[in-house]
Parts: sequence; C-alpha cells; structure tokens
Amino acid sequence: MDHSIIDAHIHLDLYDADEQAFILRDMEKHGVQALISVSQHLSSARVNLTLSQKDNRIKPAFGFHPEQALPEEKELTNLKLFTEKHHAEMAAIGEVGLPYYLRKKDSSIPIEPYIEILEQFIQQAVALNKPIVLHAVYEDAPIVCTLLEKHSITKAHFHWFKGDRKTMEQMISNGYGVSITPDVLYEQEIQQLVKQYPLSHMMVETDGPWPFEGPFKKKMTHPKMIHHTIEKIASIKKMEAQEVYNILYENTKQFYF
Repeated sequence: MDHSIIDAHIHLDLYDADEQAFILRDMEKHGVQALISVSQHLSSARVNLTLSQKDNRIKPAFGFHPEQALPEEKELTNLKLFTEKHHAEMAAIGEVGLPYYLRKKDSSIPIEPYIEILEQFIQQAVALNKPIVLHAVYEDAPIVCTLLEKHSITKAHFHWFKGDRKTMEQMISNGYGVSITPDVLYEQEIQQLVKQYPLSHMMVETDGPWPFEGPFKKKMTHPKMIHHTIEKIASIKKMEAQEVYNILYENTKQFYF
C-alpha cells in the first residue's frame, strides 16, 4: 500500500481478541502505520496500555469517556495516578469531554460535575505536556473551548466534531484539530465540516468499533475505511488525493508523536 495512514481515534480495547488480531495483521497491507487507541475509563486504559506494550503501533490515550455515569472519586483518582505513572507510554489524555448524548436522553443529568472532571483532565494534560482528545459536540463545544482557552491549551483534538459555524471559527482560530470519520461519504453535516475546516488542522479516524452506514453497513469498522474517507476529503477539497494523504499523515504525526 503506497498511502500511509494513521487512525487518529479508535477504541481498540472494545474489539474482541479475534477482531483485534485481525486488524493488527491487516495494518501493513492497508498502509496503517499507527492507531491512537483511546480509553473509556481506568480498566480500559489498562487494556490499552497492555495492547501497546505488545505492539508499538498502538499508541494509547488515557481518559474517562463522558457518555457514562460519573466515576467514583476513588476511580478518578486512580485513573489520574495511572496516567501520571505511565505518561511516557501514552500519546494523549483521552477520551474526555462532556456528555451531550447522555443528557439528551436524560435532561436531569447535571453537566457541572462533568465540567469539573474535564477541567481536571485538562490540567493534567498541561502538567504532563500531552495533547488532549475531546468528545465535545454541538452546544457543549463552546464550553470546552472556554476551558481550553482558560488553561492555554493548543494541542486539542475534537474527534468526530459537530457544531455551529461560530464554534468552528473559534476552534480554527485557536488551532484545534478535528478528525473526520467514514460517514463523510454519506453525511452532509460532515461534508460541510470538511469544506470549512482547514486541511492543516485535520486528521482521520474510525472511532471503531462504532458501526457506519452507507457503503460500510453491516461491516466491522476497520482502519482501512480511512482510505475511502481520504478520497472523499480530496474530492470535497478539490485536491489531489496523494497531497491530502501526505498532509493528513503529517498532521497526525506532528500532533501525537
């Protein structure tokens, strides 16, 4: 495979062992140089660390995914201690952010405790000099931008971002990165994001094992899908595919490595 790619956001620990082995065997054939494998919570972080110790193409990120019930104080403390202990082995703090979809299902869930936890992770990213991977969409994104600005964070990656033009302009002005998922092939909202966001601050991801529709319906989410994503980005940007491949690859390398 001539085109090198990096999956900038995948939950490798959520695949079963056979699926993980299949993806890892397949990586070289499809030009996949690395996987940024983000974590859901402490036990997820431990699994991702173990996976990375077995295969150095896996780059783990440690964090607490916000679309779940708040962690106990002890777990949060232990996660932060784990992250500090293994910071040299991790690519980033993540996945962290705010619970947009959880609160859509149950509007009684308060956002303030999640903001407090997110700020703790932002402070840890600053202390450890690491990038941060964010789950922050729609009206939650401006809240997160304000927190990042408060702590002078520049290396912020909004994965699978969705939001309004004003927030997007704020993110672009601050130099924050976004990553594009395979649904760019069939979702106008994501296609519009690609049109508006500069390629210089863009990456590509699968968010696997999250499933996709369109040409990927009923297929296991695999990093090779990124090739379709990049071809679509090139088409939208009216650029040569090879140039887009090169820029996205270098963006991700510079951001994470």
